[in-house]
Amino acid sequence: MQTVKFLARLAVSVAILAVILRSIDLQQAAQAALRAAPEWLLLALLVQFGSTAVAAYRWQLIMRNLDFGQTFSFYWNSYFKATFFNQGLPTSIGGDALRVLDVARRGYRKRDVLVGVAIDRITGLGALLLLALLAHLINPNLLPDQVYRPILFLSAAGLLGFAGLYCIGRWPWLGRQPRLAIVRTLSDRLRKAVARQRLLLLAASLLVPFLAMLAFYAAGQALGLHYGLMTYFAIVPPALVLTVVPISIAGWGVREGVLVGLFSLIGADRTVVLTMSLVYGILLILTSLPGLVAFLEGRRRSSRSH
Repeated sequence: MQTVKFLARLAVSVAILAVILRSIDLQQAAQAALRAAPEWLLLALLVQFGSTAVAAYRWQLIMRNLDFGQTFSFYWNSYFKATFFNQGLPTSIGGDALRVLDVARRGYRKRDVLVGVAIDRITGLGALLLLALLAHLINPNLLPDQVYRPILFLSAAGLLGFAGLYCIGRWPWLGRQPRLAIVRTLSDRLRKAVARQRLLLLAASLLVPFLAMLAFYAAGQALGLHYGLMTYFAIVPPALVLTVVPISIAGWGVREGVLVGLFSLIGADRTVVLTMSLVYGILLILTSLPGLVAFLEGRRRSSRSH
């Protein structure tokens, strides 16, 4: 079943990329990549690495608040391994599943760990939606109304959903609904996850997408997409939100399609936008390489113990 899901996602990624590639000039894309300013690309790489590192720290904060303990180095290794599996080695084994297994091996129940990983995902998505909402409120005339309003509505609805999940566990009637037990569990654990070091957790959560937007901005500058930073903050988050939907391999294809579509609305060159998105995908793979090192080291230690 996992293999079928993987092949279906792979087909979606390939199909979307194939459609986009048919509408652009491949030679122009190659020239744009070769002319990219290396100093901007290096900045994009460093900033994206910082985003992943802060995400690992955010996960540690959440899991320790949920009484899972462990050191920062443990969560660093686990998070980077998960990122590598998601980006550098797309397989039917997802990065989130790898994180669950890593923590469960320390003596915890997998379903409890899964809730913690889900809360980390939800928290990250909430921070991304908040930045998107603020960027669109600051730039109300950037996109046409027929695009601007749905994005604004969906961002606000997502944040209301996050707030609702936080509060719903306090409602007594929920405890009398066995079918909604998972909702009650998520709500209770979410409140516990943010009960301590709240400001630090909020800062880390917002810093992750903020740095990712800076990485997109630097990649865009390297390729000649000289738009203001707030333009990237308004356009990129919807693409990243949609990559969370598990219909493609690590968001490949979906990210490119959304970015090409939205940037085209403000007159950007489709070929350069596609190149930027592909460059960003490569940056994600490069910044996940510490996860490969951690994974190989873990395999080496396991083989020695046997």
